[in-house]
Amino acid sequence: MEEFFEGMAEILEIDVTKVGPDLNLTDYAWDSLAVVSTMALVDDVFSVMLDGQLIAKCEKISDILALVDTAGKK
Repeated sequence: MEEFFEGMAEILEIDVTKVGPDLNLTDYAWDSLAVVSTMALVDDVFSVMLDGQLIAKCEKISDILALVDTAGKK
């Protein structure tokens, strides 16, 4: 999980200490580039490919983790 949080901090260009499940993505640079970068990060860290449109609808880090959890159970 630490690797994922570090990657999200880099994508959002914020300090890693701010990143956690309750982080509100829309408070930061949550744009199409961030969504594509998050897709790649999730694939790299969790070996799961998520749909970019679903990621774009996420409001918090916990929403992304829920998608990962659901996709991993398929």
